[in-house]
Amino acid sequence: MRSAPHPVTSDLFADRLLAVLSGQRPVHWMLRHTAGRAYDELARLAERGLLRTRGARPVVRDIGYYEARPDALEVFARIGAGDQLRALAFRLEQGKDHRWRCTAIELGTPRP
Repeated sequence: MRSAPHPVTSDLFADRLLAVLSGQRPVHWMLRHTAGRAYDELARLAERGLLRTRGARPVVRDIGYYEARPDALEVFARIGAGDQLRALAFRLEQGKDHRWRCTAIELGTPRP
């Protein structure tokens, strides 16, 4: 069984993570899609509310990935909300069940 192409996988996860980080979805919505400490890190980042805005809704402006190995992707995305731009990085790993899960996540802070 072959999984979805990597661009589709990385785009899907970027949208899912953005929905949680911007408060559009609850953190537990990602429980099945995370592994290891990624869920705890996502909960911590969501609680800080760094992507919740009162104006423009955050969107993925650009995305790319590096295939670290056939079953692991390191994804980077630029998240825009109005004139603010933030970096989002996350790692995806494909399990023995052929499902992709987020295993690490980082969100850049804006420069002063």
